[in-house]
Amino acid sequence: MARNLLCTALLLGGVMSGCGYHVAGRSDALPKSIHVIAVPALENKTSSYRIEQKLTAATIHEFLAKTSYRVVSDPANGDAVLRGKVLSLEAVPLLFDTASGRATTMLVTVKCEVTFEERETGKILYHTNNFVFRNEYEIPSVLTPSTGQVNPNTIAGFFEEQDPALDRLAQDFATRLVAAVTENY
Repeated sequence: MARNLLCTALLLGGVMSGCGYHVAGRSDALPKSIHVIAVPALENKTSSYRIEQKLTAATIHEFLAKTSYRVVSDPANGDAVLRGKVLSLEAVPLLFDTASGRATTMLVTVKCEVTFEERETGKILYHTNNFVFRNEYEIPSVLTPSTGQVNPNTIAGFFEEQDPALDRLAQDFATRLVAAVTENY
C-alpha cells in the first residue's frame, strides 16, 4: 500500500512538473524566424489627443525590456509587424470622496484592434478586433492645495499629455499587449 502511494505521488509529481507553467510575458511562442519586430505608430480613432503615441512608445519599450527582439518602426525592416488602432478610450468614475462627492478613482477602458503579422509570408500570428484593456487609476487630488477648493479640471487633467496616470495606463496596456502577442493567446 505504501509502495503504491509512493509510486502515485512520484507519477503525479512528474506529470505536474511537465505542465509548462510560466510567468506571463516571458514565453516565446513566436516562430524562430522572427528577430525584428516592426511597431509603426498605432492609429488613433478616438478624440483623445496623442493617446496613440503614448501607447506605441510604451509598447516599443515593453518589447525591448521583456523580449530579445529588436524593434523598428518601419514595417519593411521587420520580420513581423504589429499594427493597431485605438478604437475607444473611456474613463468612468469608480470611487468617490464622501465629503466632496467628487471622483477619486477612475475605471479606464481602452479598446483596440490589433494585428501581428509575419511580413514575408503574410501569416497572421495574432489578431483581435476587441483587445480590451481595463484598469483602475487614482485621481491625484480633487482639492487644490493652495485654496482647499475642489479643482473642476481634475478629471479632465487625468488625460492631459504629461499626466503620469496616462503614462501608467500606457505601460500597463503595453505589458498586457506584448504578453498577448508573444504568447499567442
